[in-house]
Amino acid sequence: MAIPEVKKILEQHGDRKSIVLYGIEAHVCIQQTALDLLGLGYEVHLPVDGVSSQRVQDREAALVRLRKAGAFLTTSESLLFELCKDAKSDTFKKLAPLFKVDRDVIMDHL
Repeated sequence: MAIPEVKKILEQHGDRKSIVLYGIEAHVCIQQTALDLLGLGYEVHLPVDGVSSQRVQDREAALVRLRKAGAFLTTSESLLFELCKDAKSDTFKKLAPLFKVDRDVIMDHL
């Protein structure tokens, strides 16, 4: 999945070596992309609540394989906290309300 156009974008941001992937079909698109990026020397972070597949077993198999290949499995909330680094930062203060939301309540209203 690291096609020439993607590689060009990556080269334009050569100072960045960590990539967060999220999306659908974890066992196909996400897995192939993650494996390509790992092969190119990137750190790949996967928020497990941000990837899916039509079948649970496909998603689970992909996550097991990607963890063994060197991807970092995390959650979107954990990732956001890590990116903020400090609870005193302006970014954290803007995102803090999202950390307090009861996701089950939101899902019930969708």
